[in-house]
Amino acid sequence: MPEFAALVDGYRRFRSDSYIAQKARFDALSSEGQAPPVMIISCCDSRVDPATVFDTVPGQVFALRNVANLVPPYEPGGGLHGASAAIEFGVVGLGVRHIVVLGHGQCGGIKAALEGGDLGTPGRSFIDDWMGIVSEARDAVLEHQHDDPQLALEQEAIKVSLSNLRTFPFIAESETSGSLKLHGAWFAISSGALHVLDEEAGRFGPVA
Repeated sequence: MPEFAALVDGYRRFRSDSYIAQKARFDALSSEGQAPPVMIISCCDSRVDPATVFDTVPGQVFALRNVANLVPPYEPGGGLHGASAAIEFGVVGLGVRHIVVLGHGQCGGIKAALEGGDLGTPGRSFIDDWMGIVSEARDAVLEHQHDDPQLALEQEAIKVSLSNLRTFPFIAESETSGSLKLHGAWFAISSGALHVLDEEAGRFGPVA
């Protein structure tokens, strides 16, 4: 398969170029372990790679990627809580000092929330279930008849995820103590522009 062969070719370039250039960093990460100061929760969309958007180096960011960069509310009950486990490890295990929720334009998960996410697979739609996290925000966006409901919900979903992060007791405690700060950001694929949320004003503004 040529697509996988392209990945192997990319590995070879990495191994002969950037790995050598960053050998000291990889050696330190191997012997000392990771201590990233930042956690980024972003979408699994192939066009929005946080390492590319923020030009990071290995060991700088602890990353969680899922459909539409969503955070479920704190729920200690039964079930498989992959996102919550990653958040717990980032905050409690690694002691990250910042969490960035990074949304983006043209998000397929947000489109599914607005139009339905059933892809025709048998049984329940995992996408519809997952996007239920923003059902109230979706209803509010549709009720207010925004000119661009897709953009409006993309940005409202970031706010929902920030709010849900604060339902985790260890995050609320860390934020209150000042050892953890939460951030919201939205990336426009079409222009490459990053917008950061001013939570007090409730608005996203472009980074100069």
